[in-house]
Amino acid sequence: MAHFCEVDENNVVIRVIVVGNDDVKNTNGEEEEAVGQAFCASLFGGRWLQTSYNNNFRKQMAQTGGSYNEGLDMFISPQPFESWTLSNTTGDWEAPVALPVDDKHYYWNEESLNWVELPDLLGETNVL
Repeated sequence: MAHFCEVDENNVVIRVIVVGNDDVKNTNGEEEEAVGQAFCASLFGGRWLQTSYNNNFRKQMAQTGGSYNEGLDMFISPQPFESWTLSNTTGDWEAPVALPVDDKHYYWNEESLNWVELPDLLGETNVL
């Protein structure tokens, strides 16, 4: 199976579909993105790009609402928070404050623009 996504004129991912392996093979029996793109366009119209379920290329699997960055040739996930910025080298969203590096668990608080430690729900007395 091969995965393709349709992108709009702003490179926003509209939808992701799966097509059969035979639908992406050229006349020599080799898989070719252009063949899959033409197949998808013949069914639905639009502009199609191949994406990888296993993240083998273009950084990560395309997601509806995400985007395609042509300069980096990678799919970018939707922005998780308004304060986060996109790294133009890694294609990852970065918080304005680095995640603490320790054994604790955190969540991002957009209001305070900081990481907040999650409470230890198991506690240290959870011994039988």
